[in-house]
Amino acid sequence: MELDAKLRSVVGLRANIPDDAFTAGALGTRREGSGVVISDRGLVLTIGYLITEAEEVWLTTQDGRVIPGHALAWDQQTGFGLVQALGRLDLPALPLGKSGRTNIGDPVVLADGIGQSVNATIVAKQEFAGYWEYLLDEAIFIAPAHPSWGGAALLGSNGELLGIGSLRLQMIRAGEAADINMVVPIDLLPPILDELVTRGRANRPPRPWLGVFSAESDGEVVVMSVSDGGPAARAGLRRGDIISDIGDSQVDGLADFYRKVWGSGEAGAEVPMRIVRDGRDSWLRVKSASRDQFLRRPPLQ
Repeated sequence: MELDAKLRSVVGLRANIPDDAFTAGALGTRREGSGVVISDRGLVLTIGYLITEAEEVWLTTQDGRVIPGHALAWDQQTGFGLVQALGRLDLPALPLGKSGRTNIGDPVVLADGIGQSVNATIVAKQEFAGYWEYLLDEAIFIAPAHPSWGGAALLGSNGELLGIGSLRLQMIRAGEAADINMVVPIDLLPPILDELVTRGRANRPPRPWLGVFSAESDGEVVVMSVSDGGPAARAGLRRGDIISDIGDSQVDGLADFYRKVWGSGEAGAEVPMRIVRDGRDSWLRVKSASRDQFLRRPPLQ
């Protein structure tokens, strides 16, 4: 199958989320993006934020057919989401490639569900820390950027699926700012795929979650906001606080902050942190939680 034919296995995706869902305020109640068929049984892989807490999902093929779908699973750790088509897609499954075997400089294609694709190049493979308590040890970054990246399929020159589009960012290239896409590597999927399909979640203990949105500034972790009703908010963490230590260890950047929090135990563990507020140090003890406790699970089918 040639690459152009494989691009037809990328579909459009629309999800409707209840107004009172936990993520409605941050991510909206109507989310649109793409997904890619990875099974002849109509299993569609997408980026998880598109379908988190979705009560309705609709898939649109590139020839205009609209098929209902079920939000089967979303995985906060990898960022992947799975949708089960509830009707016939009549589209071939794309084979999964090996993202770990790719190199900087490799040519790739990022394709969305409405037939738009961008010929790009891998410009970086490196750690990525997101402000929403998310960390990838090695994300894929490509340029030029696709304007419709959410859930888009990253394909290698042989047409194998290498990852799923997640973000649009900027990096400095040759002294100038350039738009790039961050892609979640496909190698993270096979170890958990069967569990996501059969159980709706990966079979691993949930990580401690604080409900804090943070940024890194000169190596310091600065609180931008906290989730209403979340562990950080209940413990008194505020916008503008600098998180300097977790337990008896100094925090060295956003990724280090996450690793120290997750290393404190399973969800529910108490996380002691030293903060700097208005130039003065103080200690807080944040009783963590599982993020999934705050999210609506997919409706039963």
